[in-house]
Amino acid sequence: MEKWYFIHSGKCSGSFNMAMDEALLTLHSKGEIPPVIRFYEWAPATLSIGYFQQAARDINLEAVHEQGLGFVRRPTGGRAVLHEHELTYSVIVSEAYPNMPTTVTEAYRVISEGILKGFHHLGLDAYFSVPDTDEKRADLKQPKSAVCFDAPSWYELVVEGKKVAGSAQTRQQGVILQHGAILLDVDIEKLLSVFNFSTEAQKERMRKKLPEKAVAINDLTDKPITIAQSVEAFKRGFEESLQIELVPYTLTDEQLAFVKQIEQEKYATDEWNFKK
Repeated sequence: MEKWYFIHSGKCSGSFNMAMDEALLTLHSKGEIPPVIRFYEWAPATLSIGYFQQAARDINLEAVHEQGLGFVRRPTGGRAVLHEHELTYSVIVSEAYPNMPTTVTEAYRVISEGILKGFHHLGLDAYFSVPDTDEKRADLKQPKSAVCFDAPSWYELVVEGKKVAGSAQTRQQGVILQHGAILLDVDIEKLLSVFNFSTEAQKERMRKKLPEKAVAINDLTDKPITIAQSVEAFKRGFEESLQIELVPYTLTDEQLAFVKQIEQEKYATDEWNFKK
């Protein structure tokens, strides 16, 4: 059974979280560490935008600042996510890993199987989304909104027809980085407040639409699910789906300095975060 590293970083800033994911990708590409699964949270609550998004166009930056939220651009694509009441995961693994599909969509399926099993361990009847109409497939290419949880993509996780986890992926240096948000709770008003809408009517439509499109774990359970319970369930899910053993790992001082260097030179800079 292959041994992968397991890291639970706890609550970190958005810039640190993105730098950590990139650092782990680079370290793995150099053969210095095996594949990694990492869980983390965010402090302060942070709005992350996809690599290709236009910050000024899509985001109400004044509302982000007024509410004391963090703001960071991800190295991955996809739409904006407000990271607050959630567990975030990242998977770092070589493109050449045995039985890892070469296509992005199928790699999503293989990696996300661990998330699917994690939901099952929490007692939730989750399943993969597969866009089943031309309209839904077209929306993946030309999203109607900047909000990540507005609609599920290929092989994202759905419960009772509603999106409960959103993921994004990039491939660099021969390595796959997939990370995603697993919602424990959601504050729809706060979420809506950080996006730009052309009209109040458009905002109202999104206010009505989001509860029909997305759902948090604790809206589906009789008893609240904790971060600790989630970590255990999804850790077990990844071990089962990928047939691996997850070995706890703590970064060395040198590796941590590398993370902080990437953070200061990239993810903590306006040049990176507002470049589009």
